[in-house]
Amino acid sequence: MTQSGAVSDDRPPASSLGLIIPFAIATVVAILLGWLCGHLFEKVPFRALGLSFRGNWLGHFAAGCVVGTVALVSAIIVAVMTGGLTLAFNRTSAGSAIATTLATTIVIFAVGAASEETLFRGYLLQTFTRSKMNAVGVGLTSLLFAFAHNNNPDVNSLALLNTLIAGVWFALAYLKTRDLWFPLGIHLMWNWLQGPVFGINVSGIAEFSPDPVLRATDAGPVWLTGGSYGIEGGAACTFALVLSMAVIYFLPLGTQAPSPATPVPTA
Repeated sequence: MTQSGAVSDDRPPASSLGLIIPFAIATVVAILLGWLCGHLFEKVPFRALGLSFRGNWLGHFAAGCVVGTVALVSAIIVAVMTGGLTLAFNRTSAGSAIATTLATTIVIFAVGAASEETLFRGYLLQTFTRSKMNAVGVGLTSLLFAFAHNNNPDVNSLALLNTLIAGVWFALAYLKTRDLWFPLGIHLMWNWLQGPVFGINVSGIAEFSPDPVLRATDAGPVWLTGGSYGIEGGAACTFALVLSMAVIYFLPLGTQAPSPATPVPTA
């Protein structure tokens, strides 16, 4: 799931920095604001944001990458088996061009996922969680996450519903481990495999992956495959997201202890 604001419809895909820099700035701002709000209003340490290199952060990130991969492949299998999507190796791009696309986009999507996770599953969700208002936090941040994709190219009602469900998916991933590494891994692999590997538009945007490993041909129906928006706009995605949420619930992942608010000292 990627917001369209980072790419203009008429700009060529050549400038990776033109994508990475805005995402990086958004990530830094979200982290700084999250830390400041937590410090000023709740007296929680920086590690409360769930981005510190402590505990099993690497294991959570790796697990997220696996979950994101399985979820996307599940959606694609549904679309392919029903005849709505066909895949073929990209024989029109040079091997060096494909390798460049894979290398540059892993950075783009990593920073892009970090910007969205720190914004939507950062302080805003976490402060509701510390207040024992998990359902409110998950619902609100998921609605905002869906609204942020409202202006993406070729967006439709099912795409917005799927993005809302994805917001719940990422939020549940955060609640599973109480760090952002798990949802970050899911988000990264979902987007990166979707575009540069399978050649599918990512949230309606094709510019991210000029030379993918595979070329996807969408024969529809749009309600199943998502059409030009990409698989995120179809029911195959809905199935994969719901299935993945069930898988996350049963995963035996350790939970980082949440950082409670520290009482303000009194004189």
